[in-house]
Amino acid sequence: MLQSLTGFAVVGVAIVVGWIIGRIDLLGEHARPVLARLTFFVLSPFLLFVVLSQADVQTLFSALLPVSAIAAVAVFLIYALIARFAWRRSVGETVIGILSAGQVNSNNIGIPLSLYLLGSAAYPAPVILLQLLVFTPVTIAIMDAVTSGRTSVWRTIGRTLTNPIVLGSTIGTLVSVSGIELPPIVIEPAILIANACVPILLISYGISLHGQRVLSSSGRRRDIVLASSLKLFAMPFIAWAVAEFVFGLGAHDVLVITVLAALPTAQNVFNYSQRYGIGETISRDTVLVTTIGCVPVLIFVTLLLG
Repeated sequence: MLQSLTGFAVVGVAIVVGWIIGRIDLLGEHARPVLARLTFFVLSPFLLFVVLSQADVQTLFSALLPVSAIAAVAVFLIYALIARFAWRRSVGETVIGILSAGQVNSNNIGIPLSLYLLGSAAYPAPVILLQLLVFTPVTIAIMDAVTSGRTSVWRTIGRTLTNPIVLGSTIGTLVSVSGIELPPIVIEPAILIANACVPILLISYGISLHGQRVLSSSGRRRDIVLASSLKLFAMPFIAWAVAEFVFGLGAHDVLVITVLAALPTAQNVFNYSQRYGIGETISRDTVLVTTIGCVPVLIFVTLLLG
């Protein structure tokens, strides 16, 4: 069990380093937007290309994929109904809240935790595939339409297809499906750049925490509480129920699916909110609350199902 906490320790140290950098103002006032753009346009596409291109095809399209999709969509709908129709939140804030409630940290925490907790780093691959090839294009299309003020279908499709994150994910998946073995001269430089993504993303997140208070009087406390509760409790419960009673999966597969659903909110959600300037408080605080809160949840799930 102590080994399974290694992933959290790695993430925690990187965030603390970022907070210290923000505290002493080492990188200046433009650090956050510069790091956000670097991560969004360069580092994340390389990371997703490397992870997906090296994933096993059978793992990518296993039963983990539909169960994870059902659990995520169920949480999306619950949050959307409450935030959009009961609280009258804007479309942009609702989208960020939806992602905060149902998009899991399958890369930064999912991969190391899957290795230490479940025995293989490949298990998060279907979730990565789902989020990046389905959820991300839809999200980017909506956020582009909201921020640009234009709703042209062809413009939205064009911007979505040329988005670097979508391109990196798509190319990586095609490489995996085709079975092409990339030569070292191609894959090694990609791995070098990809390895910079996680630490820079976490450091950027740590910088953003300086001077901020979780659940501060921003007028969005209930949004954060709702998103965090759905992420930590509702999503793993739904995933467990669907895997156990609908798909009738084996004990190990049920454990894997439930653990993946209990992962904290993805830092990419915060990256999106920074990129579009919408819902930063919701994404930032939900990422922090769920990153801390998922530790006892994951321990409970592992002890119960493992």
